[in-house]
Amino acid sequence: MRRFFGMLKSHHISSDHYDRHSWHLSRATRSHVGAAIALLTSASLVLAGCGSASSQSADTSDDGKMMTVDVFDQIGNVGGLQKGWFAKIIKDKFKIRLNYITPNVSGGGDSLFDTRTAAGNLGDLIITNTGDGRLAKLVKAGLLTDMTPYMKNETYLKKFKSSAQQVEKLAGKKGIWGYGQDVSDRSPSEPAEIYAPKAAPYIMWNYYREIGYPRIKNLDDFVGVLKRMQDQARKDTGKNDIWALSLFKDWDGNAMANAQIMTNWYGFWQEGQVLAYGNGTQRQTSLDRKGIYQKTLRFLHKCEAAGIVDPDSSTQSWDQRTTKMNNEKILMTFWSWDGKLKVNSAENKAKGVGFELAPLEDQKDYVSGNLPNGNIGSIIAIGSKAKNKQRLVNFINWLYSPDGMYSSAAVSGTPCPKGLCWVMKNGQPALTDFGEKAFYNPAGLNVPASWGGGGFAEGQSGLNFQTVNYSDIDPSTHEPFDPRVWKSELAKKNPLDSDWSAHMGGAKTDMEYLEKHHEYVVQPGASYASPEEDSQISTVRNQINTAIIQHSWKAVVANSDAGFDSEISKMIDTANGLGFAKIQKIDDANIAAHVKACDEVVAQYKAKH
Repeated sequence: MRRFFGMLKSHHISSDHYDRHSWHLSRATRSHVGAAIALLTSASLVLAGCGSASSQSADTSDDGKMMTVDVFDQIGNVGGLQKGWFAKIIKDKFKIRLNYITPNVSGGGDSLFDTRTAAGNLGDLIITNTGDGRLAKLVKAGLLTDMTPYMKNETYLKKFKSSAQQVEKLAGKKGIWGYGQDVSDRSPSEPAEIYAPKAAPYIMWNYYREIGYPRIKNLDDFVGVLKRMQDQARKDTGKNDIWALSLFKDWDGNAMANAQIMTNWYGFWQEGQVLAYGNGTQRQTSLDRKGIYQKTLRFLHKCEAAGIVDPDSSTQSWDQRTTKMNNEKILMTFWSWDGKLKVNSAENKAKGVGFELAPLEDQKDYVSGNLPNGNIGSIIAIGSKAKNKQRLVNFINWLYSPDGMYSSAAVSGTPCPKGLCWVMKNGQPALTDFGEKAFYNPAGLNVPASWGGGGFAEGQSGLNFQTVNYSDIDPSTHEPFDPRVWKSELAKKNPLDSDWSAHMGGAKTDMEYLEKHHEYVVQPGASYASPEEDSQISTVRNQINTAIIQHSWKAVVANSDAGFDSEISKMIDTANGLGFAKIQKIDDANIAAHVKACDEVVAQYKAKH
């Protein structure tokens, strides 16, 4: 909920990573590095391969000293030393301090990865994407540790051994090379989200209430409703800088991200330039004139024409947009984790103010299934040059434990350690007063000195790696890790949620509403990493991505419908001229392979259970 995804917490691991939460996107636009670095990297991988990981000696000794652990974190969003309460927890438990080395912060895309691998030491603890053959290259080069000799007492890693087995297949070499994210004990055919879908239309409910809860049959209706909400908000506040929508370009990878995420509202996920519905049997591309991507582009264009799109959209960053959201200057968001976290404080909810799921009648929200094998698109591993490896394996094992989950949950969950944020009360988990603030509105919240002091948000884990599905059941409490669905939380009443529930058929959660109205579709949960792609294909793909992004933005801000259609035609002609058919063929094959993986994991789960 706090960070995306970067990315990919996606169960369709093909792909782009976005800052906060994952959704199912396509292959990321790869950074181009200089020929000298490329040659140096290639040479280092060849030389390192001579001393491959299989020849590493398993030293389980430990010097017992406090140690700084360099964490190369490809999906992280903070750099430098871990601070605050999480730093204190891991210092007390493991005598370690984490030093984050993060491309998202340091810049340079893959350049930092290439430079460090060329030096033969990526990091002590490694969180990396695995697609395009990256994991196999790291293993072949001897840059990762085979954790097999260190597993004797690792209860939780043994529990999730199927994730390591899938990573092993991807690595192409026998051994325990790492573990994926978001592993689950639950059926892959059931929704991984039990509280809210990651991507769905969310609106400032108080303004929707003020205009009389109008019906929203489809996206055309939605434009009109959002216009009325914007007018009402400006009238109530006297401020003309409130906008129904505020967009940004930061996350554009293979298409315009704000339009692309809306395809999830209608059951689609994406691999490259191909979009697949639900189980993948129905497919279309970004160039289809009657396809879902162009449908969402046209919605954004109509919003622009209605004067309800922030004029800063094409130039502002995600952080600038976030500031506006925090200040209640935006009335609609594409994600469940966005507006609710930033606006729905206890004070606001008591006044009936905040974001809620919109009753868009034709939505069919994409929901990924649980991942029994985890999401191996990004894994956590140990570098071959790391010291005190047994201690690091112990640390990873702890991250997969309930205690580790509550202390470091990322992506879809705010970390909320027991004792500080919650306690057992009458046999049930319940948030403390501090936990209530930490979970729903952590801005400005300070941590007691006994827990390390400092700001709560600043002290959260910087790993950005969720080990276990947030919706899974904690065996010690018999309730999910997610406090939003604890019995103690659902029993609480406030004017905002109560009003939403009253107008949504009595539903207590967003997923309950969508289930009652048959408004979501599940794709069975299977992790899939795309195979390595030829550099020439990657070059063509990047050219096509750039053209689609540029013309998509131009279409959205066009001065007329004719202008919109003209930009769409240019987009189609340019992409086809660059070789779109070749890219589509590759993406279709990847979707077919992913669908096959889904079928296999469902069969495996049924056989096991």
